[in-house]
Amino acid sequence: MLELTMASVSAADAGATAGMLMADEDSAPGAVLRVGRDGAVCRLVPPEDWLFVSRAHLEFRCGPDLTWSVSWLKGSHPDPSSRVRLVTGGVTHDLPYGGSVALPAGGSGEVVIEDRTGPRSVNVGFHHEV
Repeated sequence: MLELTMASVSAADAGATAGMLMADEDSAPGAVLRVGRDGAVCRLVPPEDWLFVSRAHLEFRCGPDLTWSVSWLKGSHPDPSSRVRLVTGGVTHDLPYGGSVALPAGGSGEVVIEDRTGPRSVNVGFHHEV
């Protein structure tokens, strides 16, 4: 099972956890959890006016071997207005626009979507239960 928690954070409320959203999905081949502004296709939805987040921004997908990966989906613009970082085991990696990376099996961490124009972020914590 993959468990996700999401907090939308601006400079005014940094450190606050009010309004945290959660979603989970059993580990089954092809299972998907998405994060983005379009509530019709995404399980975790940040504020609608936070345009640095695409309608479908992140996709967590379970592979045939029951391992999970996260992808930064390309939107309608060639250059993103955000930056995405993956933090696991105290190490931070930039996730390239349109790129994917495997999540650690049985591990936890955070995927951070940062606004390039201001002090806002969408922080998505993950925990993979084996």
